[in-house]
Order: sequence, then C-alpha cells, then structure tokens
Amino acid sequence: MRILIIGGGVLGTQHAWQAVERGHDVVQIEREPEARGASVRNFGLVWVGGRASGPELETAARARVLWERIGERVEGIGFRPNGSLTVVRTEAELAVARAAAATTEDRGFKLLDAAETRELNPALRGDFLGALWCDRDAAVEPRVAQPALRAELAKSGRYTWVPGREIRDLTGRGVVDDTGETHEGDVVVLCTGAWTGGLVKELAGQAPVRRVRLQMAQTEPLGEILTTTVADADSFRYYPAYRGEALDGLNAGQPQGEIAAVNKMQLLMVQRLDGSLTIGDTHEYDEPFSFDTTEDPYDHLAEVAGALLGRPLPRIARRWAGVYAQTTDTSRIVHRARVADNAWLVTGPGGRGMTCSPAIAEDTAEELSW
Repeated sequence: MRILIIGGGVLGTQHAWQAVERGHDVVQIEREPEARGASVRNFGLVWVGGRASGPELETAARARVLWERIGERVEGIGFRPNGSLTVVRTEAELAVARAAAATTEDRGFKLLDAAETRELNPALRGDFLGALWCDRDAAVEPRVAQPALRAELAKSGRYTWVPGREIRDLTGRGVVDDTGETHEGDVVVLCTGAWTGGLVKELAGQAPVRRVRLQMAQTEPLGEILTTTVADADSFRYYPAYRGEALDGLNAGQPQGEIAAVNKMQLLMVQRLDGSLTIGDTHEYDEPFSFDTTEDPYDHLAEVAGALLGRPLPRIARRWAGVYAQTTDTSRIVHRARVADNAWLVTGPGGRGMTCSPAIAEDTAEELSW
C-alpha cells in the first residue's frame, strides 16, 4: 500500500517505521520544517517501571524491546539501557519504594540502600536513604531521534519526507496540502499530537483528549557520568504504578511542599550524550495555559537535584515548555479512531508517547492489517 502519515513527531515517525518495515510506501507530511512539539520537548525516557498494571505496562515493555531493536540499527537515536533510580530521602518515601519492590509484577524493580545506590550511580553523593532501581528503563535522544529514524527509513527507497506542508483536506484518494498539492495514498494516519484543530476537528469533532503543559530545562555538562536516569520520590505521586494504598500513605505522611504542589511537580533528571542534564517537570492541566516559564519551579528542581547530587546543579543553559495530548479514556493507551473510510486518528498517548510509540504504531499496523 501507499500510506500517508500526517505528523513528524515520534508517534508519526514510528508509524512510518512500521509501515516501511512491512513493505509499504510511505509519505510523511509535517506542517513545520521539523517536528517541534512534545516529541522533542521531553526527556527521551523509555519509562517502563512507572506504567499502570495491565495493558499499559505490557505496551511499555513491548515498546522497550522495539526501541532496543531500532537502536541496534539506528545509532543516531542514542538508545541506552541505563535504567532508573527513584531516590528516597524520608521514611515515608522509603515505605512506598519498599511496597513497589515487593510487587510480583515484572517491572525490574529492586530496592537499594544508600551505599548500593551510590555504587550504581557514583554521581549521586547527596544525603538519602536509598533508591528504587528499575533495570528496564532506558533513554533516547529526543532532539535527534526523529531525523535519525527518517534517515534510516530513506535508505529503503520507499519513504518520502515532506516538511512545511499543512494538510487542509481529505479526499478519497489521499490529502490536499496548503499549497494545493494532492498526495495520493490508500490509508491516511493522522498523528498530529496536541494539534487537534483544523482538519482534525472537522473529521473527528471534539476528540477525547486533553492537553498537558510541562516546563523543563537543560543544564551545562555535569562533568561526570550520570550512569542512570534519576527521579525523586515525588514521581510516586504521578506515575500510575504507585497508586493505591502505598501512594495514599505517602501523601498522608508527607504532603508536597508548596511550590511542588502548586506546580504538580516531580524531578526527572537524565543526562544527554553531550554531558548536559535535562531536568523537570511541572504539570499544568487547565487551559488556557500560561505562556510564561516561571522561575519558582526551576529553583525547586535545582534544589532537589543538587541535594541528590550532593553539590550545586550545573548552570541551567536553556528552559522551555511543551504541550502533549493525553487521552481522557483511562482504559486506553492512546486514542485511535477511524475518522473517514480511508483515515485514522492516532493521538493522546500523554506522557507515554516517547516510551510507548513503537508499540502503539505496531498495534495500529495490526489493527489496520498493513
């Protein structure tokens, strides 16, 4: 078949990957010169441990395998199986980590004491009680992953990248862009992320997704290797793997500080290949979103990260905000719906987009019988 993928982010690119791998011709169309949304404004985390039990965890685990296979072929995505440490500093946080480590689900969890944590990640020289280790978590480089994947796809001779075109109309033969050019195809897959207006709204109406805004930052190089991704125990409040009695106990025993609570924060910290650190993040759910990147959250992140590192965080070199789409149907990983005889909308993976996109695309290919 000839498949048209609308959207140049990680979800669209992984759909293109699946289609080319299955022998189809692909045209991928992106309205910007390069993807600029949540697919590049994130941590690049392949985060298996925090996923909800059931289909979400299964999808993330399958995606982790797919990312590793892709990384073996495409070194430019920067895949590394570095695992994660969620560091705990209080007895209440330790209780949650202990409960998580005791679950029978295969999440790759192990509870480490402080000495074991420092042995695994010597860059952590702060004062803490231990950490929840997850050996299944990994990372890629979000700013370069999509171009690297496209370069590999181009080698097939069956892939075409069309940037700087916005799709204005859907026909029985394909799509029409804002220059009036028609792109013919048998199937159209709309992977437009948080952009759900324009043609998407005409086709799908009010899709069951909400938008979430995050603030993040990147520091200057750390000067040493951060061997794992690092999170603080506020992550227990936001990842579904920790919901239930254990999380309730944490909330009751240790409320968040004011800045963290107001901004719905956790610390995630991952080292980029150039040695710098991406840190974040906040969560804003109510639109219209503010357009400012406010300083209090960055001060909080720097303080917590410095406490775990045991020294001041390197200078923040850049700051940004990003917006992603999240399905409001909690029983689903992503919103996938047929919006015309020849078109499907796939959006709303939420904070799972980078983690789960290879498996989401694989499921789309299976459902559409590519």
